[in-house]
Amino acid sequence: MSSISIIGSGKMSSAIAEVAARAGADIQIIRRSTSSSSGDRTDATYGALGDDLTGDLVVLAVPYNAYPSILEHYRDRLRDKVVIDIANPIDFSTYDELKSPPDSSTAAELARQLPQGAAVVKAFNVNLGDTLTSGTNGTTPTTVLFAGDYAEAKIAVAALIEGAGMRAVDVGPLSRARELEAMGFLQIILAALGKTRYESGFTLLP
Repeated sequence: MSSISIIGSGKMSSAIAEVAARAGADIQIIRRSTSSSSGDRTDATYGALGDDLTGDLVVLAVPYNAYPSILEHYRDRLRDKVVIDIANPIDFSTYDELKSPPDSSTAAELARQLPQGAAVVKAFNVNLGDTLTSGTNGTTPTTVLFAGDYAEAKIAVAALIEGAGMRAVDVGPLSRARELEAMGFLQIILAALGKTRYESGFTLLP
C-alpha cells in the first residue's frame, strides 16, 4: 500500500484523493487551515501548510504560481520523495499561451529547484478532475499519461493509477512534460470554448 500527501484543497486535490482512495493508499491532505469542513474525507488525515508530509508520493495540487510558496515550506523535505507535478501553466488572462519557458516545462523547472533525491513525475495534467473522480472517460477507463526520469518513481505512480482502476501510460523522460502541458492546455481551451465537456477528455483506446 502506498501513501500520498496532496498539497492543495481544490477540485484536483479532491479528484486525486478519490484516485488514492480507490487504490487503497493512505491519504494526507495539506491545506492552508486545519479547520474542519463538511466536505472532509473520513479516510484522510488533514494538515496545515508547513506540517510534516507523511506520504511517499507528494502531489502539488495547486496552481503553478503557488509553487514558490510551497517550496519555501517544503523544498528540503521533498528530498527522497516522489513529487507529482499536475500543473498546466496557462495564462488565464488571455487563454492564449503557456507560461512555462518555451524550451522547458513546469516539471523541469520544479526538478531544478528540488534537492538531489527528489524525483519529479509529470502526471494527471491531461486529465480533467471529473474523469479522475469517476475513473472513466466515456465508456473506457481513464487514461493517465505521465513522464519522468526515474524508473522507481514512475513505477510508484503507475501503481497508484492502475490500483485505482485506470490505465497508466508512460510517455518517456521528464522532457516529455512539455508535450503533456501542451495537451493539457489544448484540452482546457477546448472545454472553455464549449467544444468538449469538462466530464470528457482525451483517451487512448486499447
